[in-house]
Amino acid sequence: MPDSLPTLPSLTAVEATVRLYLDGLHEGDAEKIARAFHPCAHLYSAREGQVSDLPRADWLAMIGKRPSPAAQGAPREGRILAVDFADDSLACVKVDCAVPPRRFTDYLLLLNTAEGWRIVAKGFTTRPPAG
Repeated sequence: MPDSLPTLPSLTAVEATVRLYLDGLHEGDAEKIARAFHPCAHLYSAREGQVSDLPRADWLAMIGKRPSPAAQGAPREGRILAVDFADDSLACVKVDCAVPPRRFTDYLLLLNTAEGWRIVAKGFTTRPPAG
């Protein structure tokens, strides 16, 4: 097996970290999301050509102030679309999720840290719901 292929434990651990993030997002649980994201993490997006750089702490504070999709009666709509490993220390995961009324495509960059796999960066784009 080439060194660049992930081990099954790495794949399982990355999936668990991403699921923790998706569960926290749907439940509006900033603590769950904080466990999935490394403290140094930032979130990036672009709107009308302008790049937005949001530190993890600021984002977590925003999550605590908005109603969760679960509290609004929305179904859980997070799913992993793709996982790509460079090796057992670096992975990128593409995710589709919803925080009504918007849908998101996230690209999550994960590193295998001393605390386990953690999201260190999130690039995302939003779109209105279909229909």
